[in-house]
Amino acid sequence: PLCSGAEALLSPQLVYPHDFRFTEKEKTSICYLSFPDSYSGGLGDTQFSFRLRQAGGPRSSPFQDDGRYNREAPLTLQREAAHYFGYVYFRQVKDSSMRRGYFQKSLVLVSRLPYVNLFQCLLQLIAPEYFDKLEPCLEAVCNEIDQWPPPVPGQTLNLPVMGVVIQVRIPSRVDKPGSSPVKQCNQENLCPAPLVLPSIHELDLFRCFQPVLIHIQMLWELMLLGEPMVVMAPSPTVSSEMVLALTSLSPPSRPNIVVGVTNPFFIKTLQHWPHILRVGELRMSGDLPKQVKVKKLAKLKTLDTKPGIYTSYKTFLHKDKTLIKRLLKGIQRKRPSEVQSALLRRHLLELTQSFIIPLEHYMASLMPLQRAITPWKNPPQIRPFCQEDFMRSLEHAGPQLTCVLKGDWLGLYRRFFKSPNFDGWFRQRHRDMTQKLEALHLEAICEADIVAWMKDKSEVEIVDLVLKLREKLVRARCQHLPVKEETLQRVSLYIDTVIGSLPEDLQAVLHH
Repeated sequence: PLCSGAEALLSPQLVYPHDFRFTEKEKTSICYLSFPDSYSGGLGDTQFSFRLRQAGGPRSSPFQDDGRYNREAPLTLQREAAHYFGYVYFRQVKDSSMRRGYFQKSLVLVSRLPYVNLFQCLLQLIAPEYFDKLEPCLEAVCNEIDQWPPPVPGQTLNLPVMGVVIQVRIPSRVDKPGSSPVKQCNQENLCPAPLVLPSIHELDLFRCFQPVLIHIQMLWELMLLGEPMVVMAPSPTVSSEMVLALTSLSPPSRPNIVVGVTNPFFIKTLQHWPHILRVGELRMSGDLPKQVKVKKLAKLKTLDTKPGIYTSYKTFLHKDKTLIKRLLKGIQRKRPSEVQSALLRRHLLELTQSFIIPLEHYMASLMPLQRAITPWKNPPQIRPFCQEDFMRSLEHAGPQLTCVLKGDWLGLYRRFFKSPNFDGWFRQRHRDMTQKLEALHLEAICEADIVAWMKDKSEVEIVDLVLKLREKLVRARCQHLPVKEETLQRVSLYIDTVIGSLPEDLQAVLHH
């Protein structure tokens, strides 16, 4: 949906398409979140984004295959059922004909997908035209967007809108982490040449983190541990970009709470939070921008707070001085920001992988052996996660094998086990492994001689088998288990074979 609102109103002036229904609470929240709430008072155009919790019960989605998309998309790009993302283009210019002396309006694109680069690019095309032509512009744009193909992980899409074709690749879960994005294809001889987006969602990390580069280790740890944080910034653009950059540091699980604010009122209201990051306007320069200092929370004052990280947190790992030197050298040599961002992103990815891979290896060791899976018994259980067994495994398979950073890795793991991120990561991995066991069990059933099994079985046992196989088949399809369609068809054929061996009265009941 595309929404247009005015600051004086508590509901949007216009929602398009007209048949999309927000609750009154959602409308009010969108309006409040879509207007810059700061003392900057800047004129011109501003872009930023926000995340909004859905109010009320579940609603139908225009996409019928949410399960497939979420199964194939990276965790950080999955469609969220309980939240909306709002992408805002705000314009403020002097206008003596308006009661307040200013023209102020926001165009907001609302989606369940966190495609920040794509949707902000789309708004840059739509918004200037909309402010001039109003509703007819939105109608034309929505008619074009209705024809767009659904997002399929791994595919490159050509998205025509307003005489431009935006070309972008949808990332896939099977993409190699840290690899360069696949070059966009232009096989269709599009004319004019498409507007190619190098990424559908990735930010310029170097620009976002430039005032806190020497503290990137601390910020990574805080996000890894799911620690709640407030980001205070002078503009909604800086605020939302910093929040997105921070949440991108934590791929094992969704972060806990990271809130971005611009109104100085929140300095006092949120001063009880354990971690507060106060930043100024982000500006690229020839030298390393002034780095904020880590300060005690007690020094957080009401109005004149200086930029800084206000926290009592002590890092478990040491800073990576080599990384800082490389980035500094890059600034001196005027290395492009995208190259600096790639260096920073790779460092953070390697750091995360060094931490997570030992957990993944230990989790995999809890999986039952494939030979223990037999067709006519329930799959064996995944062994329980024992934290002390894992800690002992680190001696010969820990992060020290892949990461040069020194520090208290054991202490970081113990703190991680107490965090909400560990619970989220463990539940996801356990669910994936359980589904893998179910898939292996279905394959074992397909390879078994079902006719031989039925020879000495009673009718009650055979009917019970039919019911269990049907239940497994339904579950495999509903949960989108990683099973080949050929396997599912063979199981369906097995069910028909078993039913055909029963007396006619039982066949009728089971077919019914």
